[in-house]
Amino acid sequence: MRILYHHRTVSRDGQDVHIEEMIAALRRQGHVVRVVAPQGEDSASFGKDGGWAAWIKQMLPKAVYEALEMGYSLFAYRRLRQAYDSFQPDILYERYNLYFLAGYWLKARTGLPYVVEINSPLASERAEFGGLALRRLAEWSERTVWRGADLTLPVTDVLAEFVRRTGVTEARILVVPNGIDPQRFSPQVDSTAVRRRHGLEGKVVLGFTGFIRDWHGLPHVIDAMAAMENRAELHFLVIGDGPGRAALEEYAEARGMRDQLTTLGVVGRDHVASYVAAFDIALQPKVVAYASPLKLFEYMGLGRAIVAPDQPNIREVLRDGENALLFDPDDPAQFCRAIMLLCGDSVLRARLGAAAAHTIEMRDFTWDGNARRIVARLHEQEGRSNRDEVFSSPLGTQGIR
Repeated sequence: MRILYHHRTVSRDGQDVHIEEMIAALRRQGHVVRVVAPQGEDSASFGKDGGWAAWIKQMLPKAVYEALEMGYSLFAYRRLRQAYDSFQPDILYERYNLYFLAGYWLKARTGLPYVVEINSPLASERAEFGGLALRRLAEWSERTVWRGADLTLPVTDVLAEFVRRTGVTEARILVVPNGIDPQRFSPQVDSTAVRRRHGLEGKVVLGFTGFIRDWHGLPHVIDAMAAMENRAELHFLVIGDGPGRAALEEYAEARGMRDQLTTLGVVGRDHVASYVAAFDIALQPKVVAYASPLKLFEYMGLGRAIVAPDQPNIREVLRDGENALLFDPDDPAQFCRAIMLLCGDSVLRARLGAAAAHTIEMRDFTWDGNARRIVARLHEQEGRSNRDEVFSSPLGTQGIR
């Protein structure tokens, strides 16, 4: 299959990981993939934000920035159409972004089967957290793209409910959560060098990886450690950076626990696995209600004992007492109790970690597995389209060649 892969992402973070891993998985399965994307950020290091795009967003009034986002679709469509004409793809695969209509326009003009990967309901998300000046336009653009796709790929069933509410039928929804590369994230990854380098030998290591925000509640980890009799044997290892880092370090200092906290900042993508493998207890303190946290699958693949919030999107992957300990996200005390239980029970840690790794294997939470599921659904829809014209458009029908 010839796949035209289209996205607007310029940040070098988990979004970029998802994009690169999906493209690599599709290529490993023999598909030819051409990427159409913004230029100029390839040299940025992992963990960097959106570069020039982030700077522009900060400098301009919201309404002006959002108008520019919509205007970018015209430029993107021109590049996408050129790639379509020269590449002659069978499928357009697009990572959804707000005010991003180029893929929808190409679908409408050519009838090319159109797949949209959805990682968050951006109109709602930006209205709630960042503010939207042009909310009606944002909601219209989101609804138009989702309803115009032949297949939508929300990362959780919770997110799929947002898609359903726009009128997308179940036949055009396939939930595809995040995944891992099992060659990189497996229980066999050796963390000996990391433990030695950071003085963690003989310690019970609690760990977190990702962008550090105040709402993650990481100071509660310090509280749990401070309340334990064997606190000298515990260490909190944080991989990542963000606006909550300084506050976490200051809190640990105030509690007399600064020597038991290591904040490493951003670690290169090729080295993340060996650091996470050094965790005895892997923490997912908070997560938005519709997300599929990439770190969660990496924790699982490495066979770590996980503590995570008990909410629907997490329960799509984890079961309390089976492959993780889940806690009420509105009860910090329950989060602390779960940490304390695991800190004192090495047998429970081993059992939960092994079950987490087994879940990855049994449910094939891998990038290759995701690619196989998507392609299988496309072929299934191609078969139906021959009878029911599932891949319909005003200008005709084009199947998978």
